[in-house]
Amino acid sequence: MATVNQVKQYLAYWFQVGKPVICPKGDRQILPTTVLEGNQYSPDFEACWQDLNANRDCYLQGTTQTIADLLSERWDIANCPRCTMPMPFDIVGLKNGCPCADLTDWPNVNIPVPHCPHYAREQLSAIHKRLRSRQHHSDL
Repeated sequence: MATVNQVKQYLAYWFQVGKPVICPKGDRQILPTTVLEGNQYSPDFEACWQDLNANRDCYLQGTTQTIADLLSERWDIANCPRCTMPMPFDIVGLKNGCPCADLTDWPNVNIPVPHCPHYAREQLSAIHKRLRSRQHHSDL
């Protein structure tokens, strides 16, 4: 089952390559202008995420799984074997495809790969803990 954070990251990645979310109610598309600001999500993306979290009948263009579907026990998110971008998959085993299927110019190795915010302090702290643990084991 996909976590809320995985679904949020999934949307963040696809927004970075220009894929909007379709909201049938109100017949609108959502695509934040910016997704990341420094090492965190942009206020524009966070506002979009709050809107999508409240209106879970929306889905990423090129897919059929709604936000509600993705947050159910039936769906999980993994990397596409073709483009390495996150894609939903049905854990029951039904066939589905990656949202990259309708992008003729994807994967594009000439542009930066979409990513999520990196929290340097947390990463450095984890590295520090691992190094201290190794040092402690070698001292024994």
